[in-house]
Amino acid sequence: MPEVSISIGGRQFEVSCQEGEEDYLHAAAKMLDDEAQVLSDQVGRMPEARMLLMAGLLLADKTASVEDKIKEARAELAERDAELASLRNVVVEPERIEVPVIPQSVTDSLAEMAARAEALASEIEDKAQDRARDKAQDGAQ
Repeated sequence: MPEVSISIGGRQFEVSCQEGEEDYLHAAAKMLDDEAQVLSDQVGRMPEARMLLMAGLLLADKTASVEDKIKEARAELAERDAELASLRNVVVEPERIEVPVIPQSVTDSLAEMAARAEALASEIEDKAQDRARDKAQDGAQ
């Protein structure tokens, strides 16, 4: 087991840890030392045991706050996951639009009217041409 020297509140401590956990130990010691420094700046010199107790309590308070935030985030994530799952199960039916179909009898009637109109137009054209010819002949005489 490796022995690691850490400094907390200006005091040196020798601590053992598992192989490969030295970096984690240094990071944890730095966090504890930062809290001890805050206490030292605010209160001044205090007994080692009290300083470590207070720094530990401050870190525990921060940890509890972070755990509460994690719990809230997990609850919100669970809500979002449930909402997403329910949305994935929704089958959206396309909107049906009914287009009216013109009955064949109406189509036939319209075709018949169009044919009559064309016949009338042709008849009027023929009469107009006959009149024009008659006028031309009358004018020539």
